[in-house]
Amino acid sequence: MGVVPPQTGFLEKLRQLTEEFKALLIFDEVITGFRVAYGGAQALCGITPDLTCLGKVIGGGLPVGAYGGRQDIMQMVAPSGPVYQAGTLAGNPLAMTAGIETLKILSQARTYQQLEERSSQLEKGIVEAAAEAGLKMQVSRVGSILTAFFSKEAVFDYDAAKQADTETYGRFFQQLLEEGVYWPPSQFEAVFVSTAHSNDDIQTTVKAVGKALEYLVSATREVST
Repeated sequence: MGVVPPQTGFLEKLRQLTEEFKALLIFDEVITGFRVAYGGAQALCGITPDLTCLGKVIGGGLPVGAYGGRQDIMQMVAPSGPVYQAGTLAGNPLAMTAGIETLKILSQARTYQQLEERSSQLEKGIVEAAAEAGLKMQVSRVGSILTAFFSKEAVFDYDAAKQADTETYGRFFQQLLEEGVYWPPSQFEAVFVSTAHSNDDIQTTVKAVGKALEYLVSATREVST
């Protein structure tokens, strides 16, 4: 459903309930891991899950997956415990080397500050472009990931996300392609700002968004007349 931050107290309640009923709290950080913070979404919200799943980000983009968690749970996995787990690419030297180097880069000073600055710049640019074009858009962002919803109301859950105007988003996507910007093709995906994006890249993207929104407005006026 795109980037939809949990409402205040939601994750805290999950942690409370899982502890109460002795169930595992598992965080899927395949997308958020190392993107929103070096410690992932759990570092931002201050909640420690029992298990965490991670994806390609720990391999520098190469095929890899990982999970980790509480010591007593991890000791259940072979060879320490009875749960057998294996993978075709488990411990692949190339992916592991790329992952180590990626984590070294991400741990450098100001990396996440720079990501926040550029992501905030992109968010602000989209909001201002939408206001100038007179369009109702909601920009939902957490760290370096965001979604721009074509919705009149704030998007806070799945039902609200489904109310977004997907047809307009599709035209928006096509127009951005014309401007040379490859935006997520689905309304319910996320934009990822990375350390590779420069200030010029962000400014270019904001200008392209502005042109795309202006085009949508003018095209709608032509159809209505």
